[in-house]
Amino acid sequence: FCFLHGFDVEEDLVGNLASMSTNERIKAIQKLPETMRKRREIRNKVLKEITKKSRHRGAHPSCCAQCLQGAAVSFRRFGNTLSEYFHHLRIWHKTLKIIGAEFGTSVLSYFVFLKWLLNFNLFSFLVNFGFITIPQFLAAEPNNLSFTGLELLTGAGYFQKTVLYYGFYTNATISKIENGPSYNMQLAYIFTVGIYFVICFFILLFSMAKSFYRNFINPQEYSGNASKLLCTWDFNITNEKAVKLKQKNLSTQIKEAITEINKEVLDFSVMERVCRTAVHLLTWAASLGTAAAACAGVYFLSINNLELFMKGQRNDLESQAAMLVLPVIASLLNTLIPFLFSWLGHLERFQTPGQHIYVTITRVIILKMSIVGILCYYWLNIVATSESQCWETLVGQDIYRLVLVDFIFCLLGSFFGEFLRRIIGTTVCVSLGLPEFDIGRNVLDLIYAQTLTWIGVLFSPLLPGIQMIAFLIVFFVKKVSLMRNCQPPRKVWRTAQMMTSFMFLLFCPSFLGVLSVIGVTVWRLKPSEGCGPFRGLSSMYAAVSEWIQMLESYTASKWVVWIYHNLITSELFFFILSSIVLILTYLYWQIIQGRKTMTKRLHEQLIN
Repeated sequence: FCFLHGFDVEEDLVGNLASMSTNERIKAIQKLPETMRKRREIRNKVLKEITKKSRHRGAHPSCCAQCLQGAAVSFRRFGNTLSEYFHHLRIWHKTLKIIGAEFGTSVLSYFVFLKWLLNFNLFSFLVNFGFITIPQFLAAEPNNLSFTGLELLTGAGYFQKTVLYYGFYTNATISKIENGPSYNMQLAYIFTVGIYFVICFFILLFSMAKSFYRNFINPQEYSGNASKLLCTWDFNITNEKAVKLKQKNLSTQIKEAITEINKEVLDFSVMERVCRTAVHLLTWAASLGTAAAACAGVYFLSINNLELFMKGQRNDLESQAAMLVLPVIASLLNTLIPFLFSWLGHLERFQTPGQHIYVTITRVIILKMSIVGILCYYWLNIVATSESQCWETLVGQDIYRLVLVDFIFCLLGSFFGEFLRRIIGTTVCVSLGLPEFDIGRNVLDLIYAQTLTWIGVLFSPLLPGIQMIAFLIVFFVKKVSLMRNCQPPRKVWRTAQMMTSFMFLLFCPSFLGVLSVIGVTVWRLKPSEGCGPFRGLSSMYAAVSEWIQMLESYTASKWVVWIYHNLITSELFFFILSSIVLILTYLYWQIIQGRKTMTKRLHEQLIN
């Protein structure tokens, strides 16, 4: 009887849902207190019911109408099935949940940031491959160089005559059909790179603003923590593993919230404050001195590297090994010195783990960006004015080696910094215990790698694809190393603003610094005479100027010429645009401050 009663209730539910509009039906199904599998069954029954009603409604529907209805239902079911399969293909969805439950939001923020960079490089690769590389395949000349395998490490040899580097791309207009449509490779190259950086700018800006809005202007900031206890459990969870995972996640969130509430403000004596200030000054002096010494070493090594390269490009083992000296030393410095900075941070004995991480990040970003700045000076002022036949390809090869060796050192850092540290802490010196995941050092490794990729896009268009594969491997290696070698942070703390800080560091100084390097390369430096799409021009930007001059003779293209002269090359336009942006930013900031004040007052009223 109970079974029949339940069956009648379900029939009534399906009938009611079938009579609703599409939007109302979707919302009603989402609100049902049932498992996802049960909801899908009800949705499929509703679709069948709608199909039956539509057939009965028309006494003799036409064959065309039946075909359209059947196709619509089939397409809808196919779309639902496809979305379910895509949901299962999100390989990191479960991984991120486990990491958040076991290690808290501080460690989780690193993996969320890594996943975001992975998607970002996928977009970059598709853009460059679609608009630059595929057209070049149509005009590509055969590669007569032999492949030895060493090219995978050095990026030289066989790869010089492939689409991997700038020098291989033609400056001709590609046309496979006589009197048919043509493809100007010069314009395609510069516009693709230019529009790509504009899109990157807006993606970073909106991502940073969205993260800032979520974490700094949080509407739940004054709502209390009782909701975490009473209102966050999902009663649709029935799987035992999922229940345990959800329990761990909630437990970690509550611990973080309690730790933030119970923060202790230590009151130091005058002598203790003087000692702490002296320790801070000494550690900062040691950090800045180490960074300056590392930059000097990279600069002199880069000069020596160019001399070795200009003496003769041999394919013997000694010549190939000489090419790897600069990237190996640079990556070695970038790997070892952050360990020193982390150790100095422990000597300073900060009150919270957040202070330790942010200070370490600041020191490491100074080191890494200084090294990148020295390398950019070397590429733009020394390599670009050298006697090399194709200095752009030479720069692309340097960046390829730096990216590859940095990836190898990142994997070695997980082995020596976490695996061997776990062995020592569990067998040799038990008092050390398991290591903690170093968030600051690992995040700065990602930002350094992404900075190199952005610089290399102009000289090696397929570099984002290589970095995408590297990030994918790093994601799973770091995940395994974290689970097997590391322990959760000893001091649980909430890091709502961590992701916003990562985005800000990626935007400034990383992305803005890259824009300045690309700007100097495009507007100031003369391209190589014998290679690349801009050979024979005074600068890469001269290709755009010549195109505009050509358009001036066509009446239909006058609007393009007007936009170029009155907007793109006008300082007044950018001054007015900047002023409007600043005014809007100020107004929006005032609105935010007003909302925060109102939220505080409402919270006080609730307490009263």
